[in-house]
Amino acid sequence: MFNQKTLWGSLIALALLTGTSGVTLAEMPAHSSEQSSQFQRIQQPLGLKVGVAIAGFALIGLEFWWFLLYKSPKS
Repeated sequence: MFNQKTLWGSLIALALLTGTSGVTLAEMPAHSSEQSSQFQRIQQPLGLKVGVAIAGFALIGLEFWWFLLYKSPKS
């Protein structure tokens, strides 16, 4: 179906497209008077951010392996 070279090339291209866009999607207002009192920014610990990112990448990798690379044993 897919050879390994094509799979790695596609993954690298996807990572480059999503990771280096350089476009800010949303910005917080500069002045506190512009902010809504309903939502406030909460600073998350760096370890938590890294852990969530690693877990997400691991799950994505598991899905790629399962659907593209896993070969079921022949009965």
